[in-house]
Amino acid sequence: MPAPSNAVRPDAPADEQQLRTDLAACYRIFAMLGWTELIYNHITVRIPDPERHFLINPFGLHYTEVTAGNLVKIDLQGKIVGHSDWPVNPAGFVLHSAIHEAIPEAHCVMHTHTTAGCAVACSAAGLSRDNFYSAQLHGRVAYHDFEGITVHDEEKPRVVRSIGRAQAVILRNHGLLSWGSTIAQAFAYLWTLQRACEIQIAGAALGPTIPISEAVQKQASADSLQFDPRYGGGRDVFDALRRLVDSNGADYRH
Repeated sequence: MPAPSNAVRPDAPADEQQLRTDLAACYRIFAMLGWTELIYNHITVRIPDPERHFLINPFGLHYTEVTAGNLVKIDLQGKIVGHSDWPVNPAGFVLHSAIHEAIPEAHCVMHTHTTAGCAVACSAAGLSRDNFYSAQLHGRVAYHDFEGITVHDEEKPRVVRSIGRAQAVILRNHGLLSWGSTIAQAFAYLWTLQRACEIQIAGAALGPTIPISEAVQKQASADSLQFDPRYGGGRDVFDALRRLVDSNGADYRH
């Protein structure tokens, strides 16, 4: 693997340095959790600059190879800003850019193809409201119908209409997606949706499940504070997982 020529410079803005380190850590957390799809799928984050630049994983690297230095800076059209030894996947950023561009609060967008997530995405019934985690997502989940590989810009407005303001998204026949005002918040949504899918798949093998009333779902969703920035917005969980990553080496910081 070539040395990262776009490594974070000492004179780079502090907020970009921090975002690079946090995002690289997030890729390692995904790898630790098994949320990887060879070299595919993406986590993107917006850099707080007037040019509306973003960071994305280098296309061709496994998540365990992503570092703060080799993350690629791109613009809203997915074009590389500056230099990178690695390309970016255009199919990846079409979906992400639609959300980043249309939803000002969507600073981070995550997309996975986990087995449980894809299975529920392929289910005609979608997400069942019969477990602890799905109950916390009442009114928070949106669906977007499958239109093929997301490489066509004309799909963008339809994606945005499908999502609305929901921060947990099931892409039918495809996979899961979340967005958040921070990396930690987007992770909290995706983890909750992923767990709901895992339990749904496991529970299906046991026969009929116990339904949860809509009133209880609404209460569970209102009481679920891990998404709320006033209560950390998932930062405590993200930091705990990051410490686990660090215990096995922190080369992602380079």
